[in-house]
Amino acid sequence: MKNSFMKIMVAIIVLLSNTTIAQIKNATTEQVKIYGNCGMCETKIEKAGNIKKIANVDWNHETQMATLTYDAKKTNQDEILKRIALVGYDSDKFLAPDDVYNNLHGCCQYDRVAKVPVKEDNKTTASSEDHSNHNHSEMITTEVQKDNQLKVIFDNYFLLKDALIASDGTKTALASKELLTAINNVKMDKLEMESHMVWMKVVNTIKEDAEHIADTKDVKHQRDHFTTLSKDIYSLIKASKYETPVYYQFCPMFNDGKGANWLSKENAVKNPYYGSMMLSCGKTVETIK
Repeated sequence: MKNSFMKIMVAIIVLLSNTTIAQIKNATTEQVKIYGNCGMCETKIEKAGNIKKIANVDWNHETQMATLTYDAKKTNQDEILKRIALVGYDSDKFLAPDDVYNNLHGCCQYDRVAKVPVKEDNKTTASSEDHSNHNHSEMITTEVQKDNQLKVIFDNYFLLKDALIASDGTKTALASKELLTAINNVKMDKLEMESHMVWMKVVNTIKEDAEHIADTKDVKHQRDHFTTLSKDIYSLIKASKYETPVYYQFCPMFNDGKGANWLSKENAVKNPYYGSMMLSCGKTVETIK
């Protein structure tokens, strides 16, 4: 009886996995080694790597091999492995941050092997190098694309903030869905190093907050998640900058008097936590240029 139940459960899991993979368009499948020990590792690795209809990770704790299936037009192996490294698991390409690895449960702390850390692409070359054959317009376009990835996120954040000022739960949810799309479209390997490091730290919580805000029209719940979303967007915009000055503002009343911050393109205070009830409550505490 017990064996029959286990067989049924395995069959269900395989069926669900196959259904998930079938939903991924332009599918590319690759196998890579990801270091870990146990079933708990498997859960964390797969959760970090999976993106609905975009990427699926199937990790085997006995072989430490992972099968990656992903939409090659929307993501790549590096992006998946970086997300997994962020939650504590090394691959042969990317090392997990030491503090994250050290915070893994004891049974999850696999033996780490020496690897070459990710290096920033060289932006400068010797002055004697011949640049005559370089396509400088293409180089400029690449830099603009790097910046534009995060600009779309910031722009959608500001739209979300404006919807909260109006206390419009429907518009806030729609703005957050656009924000979520922008988050999922970011190519981490195209980011500048400083932005890339911050992105790896905040992407999971930014995505979680955006999902919560998008999944409800309850403005109170949306505002609760806007506090942590704003904190992470602040870290990101400090690292990558914006095309115009951005004002980091503070409301002392929200969250039972503990206060909360938000970002605005205007120095004039328009409070997204209370809207018309206390529109001008707050102050600018930092100008980011």
